[in-house]
Amino acid sequence: MKVVVGTNEEISKQIAEEFIKQVQKKPNSVLGLATGTSPLQVYANLVEANKSGRVSFKDVVTFNLDEYIGLEGTHNQSYRYFMNENLFNHIDIDKSKTHVLKGVGDYLDYANKYDDLIASFGGIDLQILGIGSDGHIAFNEPGTSFDSLTHVADLAESTIVDNSRLFNDISEVPTKAVTMGLKSIMNAKKIVLIATGKNKAKAIKELLTGDKSEENPASVLIDHPDVTIYVDKDAYSLVK
Repeated sequence: MKVVVGTNEEISKQIAEEFIKQVQKKPNSVLGLATGTSPLQVYANLVEANKSGRVSFKDVVTFNLDEYIGLEGTHNQSYRYFMNENLFNHIDIDKSKTHVLKGVGDYLDYANKYDDLIASFGGIDLQILGIGSDGHIAFNEPGTSFDSLTHVADLAESTIVDNSRLFNDISEVPTKAVTMGLKSIMNAKKIVLIATGKNKAKAIKELLTGDKSEENPASVLIDHPDVTIYVDKDAYSLVK
């Protein structure tokens, strides 16, 4: 794994450049996308690059990592809503080519077909990840099998607490989600992970210096041939 340390602004710009170069090289790239606060500046940079004419997303296909169970795509805390508001509504992408897991209706059937759908497009060329304070990636909590594909996950209490800052009250946070599995993520050809803030420092330390263990879901990345970890100084502060 390669590690890049910088300010949030610096690393967000560098990750955006990775995406821009990927799409310039292959206009019909398949991109794996994440939600949460970590990639917000990355997406803002992609919007700016699109508006300035540096890159077009008109032929791009996207797949998102996860979605809360119980939230319609129009709910302001759903991940479909997040993607529309922070990226898709502001670039020249065909929304029919943007895939976000379903949180209502036939979400189980859609989840069961998700990995095959990704494969039908040739697999994900470039995947962005965040990381939870307990080392989870997507909603793969500690103890998730490294062989897991897209599935329904029970959210750990720490994840619910972490995500409650985005809701009016912790009681509103869904307790289940549908998520790409760890094997699903590892199938991506290239992965970038972004982590900022001291609350991510322990997870980054364990990822970079610890052993591979299903109790640390992010440690699966140790075996991936092309991973770059982008961190700010706070997130990197415990690494010696």
